Amino acid sequence: MRTFIIDPLHSEIGFKIKHLMISTVTGSFGKFNAKMESSLDDFTDAKISFTADVNSLSTNISDRDFHLKSPDFFDTERFPNISFESTKVENIDKGYEVLGDLTIKGITLPIKLNGLYNGNDVDAYGQTKYGFELESKISRKDWGLTFNLEGGKGSLLIGDEVRLIISIQMIQQQNTEQ
Repeated sequence: MRTFIIDPLHSEIGFKIKHLMISTVTGSFGKFNAKMESSLDDFTDAKISFTADVNSLSTNISDRDFHLKSPDFFDTERFPNISFESTKVENIDKGYEVLGDLTIKGITLPIKLNGLYNGNDVDAYGQTKYGFELESKISRKDWGLTFNLEGGKGSLLIGDEVRLIISIQMIQQQNTEQ
């Protein structure tokens, strides 16, 4: 079994959501961890675990970030992390479907991530790295993120659909099978 850990310097965990239904707000998490175990070259036996520190959330607007961390949204005092545990990885056409359980605010629900494997290479330090891109769409209301206000024309301030956009490098650990 090979073990891989995320390379946080070459990985991004982001999201996009509509504002007033006319523009898109982008955010990301600055602190996260991930681990993958797999013995197959196609990763279809992979077990993946991921955790993001919600206090590291940034939309580049400090007042908005503060509000997102408040009880109106993520309630980081009570729920400081978001986590994901895979349940199945399937090779579909030229990509992957990663099925798993996403936990936000103590609520765990299944999601499907659509993914691509971009290949692997060895960096200047002799580490073998593997690149992946994953995307999904979730309903924030399913996880109790229901705060909203009306816009001036009766539209909602914040959309319900959240696009998850993940680009990661995983580092194969040296003390595992090749």
